[in-house]
Amino acid sequence: MPGWNIADVFEVVAAAVPASPALIQGDRVLSWRELDRRAGQVAAYLAARGLGRQDKVVQYLRNCPEYLESFAAALKGSMVPVNTNYRYGPEELSYLWQDCDARAVVFAGSFTATIERTRASVPGVLAWLWVDDGTGPCPPWAVPYESAAAPATPRPEPRWERDGHDIILLYTGGTTGLPKGVIWRQDDLMVSLGNAAGGRYPDEPDLAFARSRIADPGRRHLPAAPLMHGAGCLTCLPVLARGGAAVLLAEPAFRAGELLDTIGRHRVNSVSWVGDAFARPVLAELDAHPDRWDLSSWSVLTSGGVLFSDEVKRGLLRHVPGLLIADVYGSSEAIAAARSVSRAGAAGPPARSFTGGGLTVLADDDTPVVPGSGQIGRVAYAGRLPVGYYKDAAKSAATFRTVRGRRYVITGDFATVQADGQVIVLGRGSSCINTGGEKVYPEEVEEVLKRHPSVADAAVLGLPDERFGETVAAAVQLAGGRDLDDEALRAHVRGSLAGYKVPRQVVAVPEVTRGPNGKIDILRMRALLEESAAPA
Repeated sequence: MPGWNIADVFEVVAAAVPASPALIQGDRVLSWRELDRRAGQVAAYLAARGLGRQDKVVQYLRNCPEYLESFAAALKGSMVPVNTNYRYGPEELSYLWQDCDARAVVFAGSFTATIERTRASVPGVLAWLWVDDGTGPCPPWAVPYESAAAPATPRPEPRWERDGHDIILLYTGGTTGLPKGVIWRQDDLMVSLGNAAGGRYPDEPDLAFARSRIADPGRRHLPAAPLMHGAGCLTCLPVLARGGAAVLLAEPAFRAGELLDTIGRHRVNSVSWVGDAFARPVLAELDAHPDRWDLSSWSVLTSGGVLFSDEVKRGLLRHVPGLLIADVYGSSEAIAAARSVSRAGAAGPPARSFTGGGLTVLADDDTPVVPGSGQIGRVAYAGRLPVGYYKDAAKSAATFRTVRGRRYVITGDFATVQADGQVIVLGRGSSCINTGGEKVYPEEVEEVLKRHPSVADAAVLGLPDERFGETVAAAVQLAGGRDLDDEALRAHVRGSLAGYKVPRQVVAVPEVTRGPNGKIDILRMRALLEESAAPA
């Protein structure tokens, strides 16, 4: 069937600029020729293990060349890449990999122990590819990734027909419970991402046009956020499609100094990150060492996911006056739906203020909110949209709705519209906690807390945090005669859930108050937590 296919575009790039860098991490550089060859061999290995067209290939990796290489391999073999949050514990992994029908997993050696607690629950996985990160030997049930990417004898690549209806699964923690797989057709994703980056791609696939957009040398883009999030991986795709390179940080935890070192060393042109969680440490480094780095190559910064404060933007522009800052509004379901732009010497729009052609705000009766009225409505976006959620028709119908003959994604955010058409996003109407771009669903954490023998009841909320936007906090009602051991409770949660879901603050309360309907009295619990968090 017709449509843009990303693997087709990548092969055009590899043919046009084979010697140009495609993936860079530290001293390691893979050319486009090497990326194309190695990705083809990984695809061939997976096909030989029994994977077929549109079977699911999981990336369970921190940022490394193998992440994007195996992503490209899945596309090249007409398979489906599936992101996995590397902070997940065994229970979360089992759910996600069962839900996505995983058939292959590409994983870092440091995650071996976690997988060994998970493997029995996913018998459908046919291939485990181990990426050596220096943490130990390859387990007997896996195969070294390098033996698939660079076999002694080349394998014939799979030649299933590709088209724009081939999909990518992008799992999001979401705001309403367990992770959901957002189904993106490659055609929609290619055009949405490419045009958001100024590519002007036509609706109909045209590889000659794609070839005309290739630069030599291409741009170098650094995703500071983890590749396992859309904010990391997807920002690389339009740069790669035009012959550029993805430049990856090497350290497992974000460090502002490493980012600035890497920009200078590799002459990075663009960076993407997630709001103040990344921006504040970078600004602090620049303030402390204003003349340490040559950042003259850095021209574009894109950010999304959490608040990017005005004062932080202004601080960055003082140090990098040629920088264009694009604060992007979007989600896994609405890629780059809108943006606000800041430049040095010009008054930028206020934080959380966005404009975009497909962006609107709908009142409860689905009529558009009148600009300047002060009315609050729900943000909706119409444009190139996902097909829906994988294996979840009910949530798909609730999120992707047709209003007056036009299909929208209802983002879950509330907003108002200024008289000039600027959309001011107020925040989520649900209880979802957004901590540094990671989504935390309170009931999931409450359930784990209540498994501990000392906890009779629990309420989990998000409290404001300067760097991360929100931080996870818990009010616990202790079982009779028990004392609060907050470290033990945090360790208990960490045993089941990802580290970012562990409450940073745990407070004992006489009672977790609830209304007649059984729902937690959010205002009362928030007041108790904020009172406890306030400085003496």
